[in-house]
Amino acid sequence: MGRMADRAAMTNSAEIPPAEWGRRAPVAPVAPWMFVVVIGLLVVGRFVLSPYLTAPALQTWATIFVAICVQALPFLVFGVLLSAAITAFVPPSFWTRALPKRPIMAVPVAGAAGAVLPGCECASVPVASGLMARGVAPAAALAFLLASPAINPVVVVATVVAFPGQPMMAVARFGASLLVAVLAGWLWLRFGKSDWLRIPSRPADAGSKWANFRDAMQHDFLHAGGFLVVGGMTAATMNVIVPRSWLDAVAGVPWLSVLALALLAVILSICSEADAFVAASLTAFSPTARLAFLVVGPMVDLKLIALQAGTFGRRFAIRFIPVTFALAVLVSVAVGGVLL
Repeated sequence: MGRMADRAAMTNSAEIPPAEWGRRAPVAPVAPWMFVVVIGLLVVGRFVLSPYLTAPALQTWATIFVAICVQALPFLVFGVLLSAAITAFVPPSFWTRALPKRPIMAVPVAGAAGAVLPGCECASVPVASGLMARGVAPAAALAFLLASPAINPVVVVATVVAFPGQPMMAVARFGASLLVAVLAGWLWLRFGKSDWLRIPSRPADAGSKWANFRDAMQHDFLHAGGFLVVGGMTAATMNVIVPRSWLDAVAGVPWLSVLALALLAVILSICSEADAFVAASLTAFSPTARLAFLVVGPMVDLKLIALQAGTFGRRFAIRFIPVTFALAVLVSVAVGGVLL
């Protein structure tokens, strides 16, 4: 008996690291509401403090910051709820059946799946991270991340409405965005390395599907919400700093106008459901330049950069975002030259 006890003690002491190491600390149920309270205070502060913000630049900054956060929040919540539902209620075996086994074929299928899920870029990040955590190939999840905000039915209808009498703008946006998403996924499949991408871990199994849903929702909402605020602050600052006169000066130069509107899309960080109306108002620019604005915006903007870097890591962001931006500009020029 003494020897058996000694062996048991040695076995227990050999559990290094302990089993509880690496587990996510439980999140208090009240925690998700803290972010909602912050957004509420921002909205209230916009109207209460605005009489005291006499500097025009400061007023503009506050207006843009609050607008970005309030505009993106419903779609962020939608994405978090969808991601949590995928985590809790969809078995991993579903994805092995729904997507082709060969990753090279799974990428275009996942990209095309973005056409059936309404949501903006804020929603796509938590959904893509949830897909990766459930075993979907990162390249396929990234193709979905890029395609979903740009080719879903809400965005297509908004583009048609924003460009009356110009249906080819919606067609060009759909085709160019899907092509960029697939190409970016294939490039990551070919050249991406596993140590460049931090796949978010999911909360430990809480014992029931509804408990897992709650824990996943709390984790994703707090994580993505914080980076949304950071991205909104950056976008508001850039909106105030960049003079509008610069845009008017470059509108007459074809290649420079395309690049200018692509960079403007990154800076403005407009939700994909609303950016078509902004693009339609830029009448001084060519249709191809406005197409670049519509393709780049849902894939690369300041709030999305912050969300991707916070979710997948900076090593991922500094590689994937520049490649996506370059692809979006080049494909927009090619598609615009053919269809517009």
